[in-house]
Amino acid sequence: MEIYKEFTFDSAHLLPNLPEGHKCRRLHGHSFRVILYVSGPLTPKEGWVMDFADLKKAFKPLYDQLDHRYLNEIEGLENPTSEVLAVWIWRRLKPSLPLLSRVEVKETCTSGCVYAGE
Repeated sequence: MEIYKEFTFDSAHLLPNLPEGHKCRRLHGHSFRVILYVSGPLTPKEGWVMDFADLKKAFKPLYDQLDHRYLNEIEGLENPTSEVLAVWIWRRLKPSLPLLSRVEVKETCTSGCVYAGE
């Protein structure tokens, strides 16, 4: 069984590795949407994979680092593409959230990525 919880946060960034003149090389912002997927068996007693409140609690420290921040200033996000952000989230959550199966990052309503681990 796979469950998910969705989070939104607003951040600014620029992509310094893009060619001069590319619009994403300039400072801009997004209302990012992150969807965390967790897979596992249903617990016999509760009948769920995990408590959604526990998933929210696990993401809260990362949310606090990302929301209303300049992503380029965060260690590991010096080139904060959606793909780099998904890997960054995965690496920080997976140790404490072993059932994590996918991280989806959407930077617009039509563009994003899905990361399922190394």
